[in-house]
Amino acid sequence: MKKKALFNWSSGKDSALALYKTLQNSEFEIACLLTSVNQQFQRISMHGVRVELLEQQAKSIELPLEIMQIPEMPTMEVYEKVMQETLAKLKDQGVTHSIFGDIFLEDLRKYREDKLAEIGFEGVFPLWKIPTQDLIQEFISLGFKTIVVCVNERFLDKSFVGRVIDQDFINDLPENVDVCGENGEFHTFTFDGPIFSKPIDFEIGEIVYRKYEKPKEEDSSNTACDTTASDAFDFGFWYCDLLAK
Repeated sequence: MKKKALFNWSSGKDSALALYKTLQNSEFEIACLLTSVNQQFQRISMHGVRVELLEQQAKSIELPLEIMQIPEMPTMEVYEKVMQETLAKLKDQGVTHSIFGDIFLEDLRKYREDKLAEIGFEGVFPLWKIPTQDLIQEFISLGFKTIVVCVNERFLDKSFVGRVIDQDFINDLPENVDVCGENGEFHTFTFDGPIFSKPIDFEIGEIVYRKYEKPKEEDSSNTACDTTASDAFDFGFWYCDLLAK
């Protein structure tokens, strides 16, 4: 009997490679792709990709899509309530495992596993501790294609957003930037590769800059995007809008 699992789908390259590896593994049956979406803007959380493109990905991958609607700056309580309600529904459908594309962030993995354990789920991490240099080369060699849709200006300037990841992109990255962007340096949208029945058709729209307001002092330790970096909100993000064709 295969273990029934949900796949946490961000739309980006790590998700795509982790899903590819999972589909090669006869141990699991993927029940659905699960993606959190900004309720206000109807775009994928953090990545800023339109829901229409997310839906096209799921259709091409040929897996059901489960969308979690999340407020713009949710408290941890709100985020966890939506997540628990979603997982409880999937548990009723026989899902027992939750698969992630995380690579080396220990605190994030522990948080995920602790929360999953509360409702009787197990976490699965197909890319865990594989060197990111190896992962990005494997990703490219498999024929995946992905475009950078968001960069954190703390690490990268505007010139990196809207670029397709190839060897030139990797060579241009500063030394302090992880090649898979595992520390949040950049986010991507994967539009072609071995998990897709056909490429996702899109065109590049405008590039916009966005800076997030620091939460009020009384809320600062209670947001789902909480960070220990005191200067985290001193930096903004460059987004490349993608338009579905």
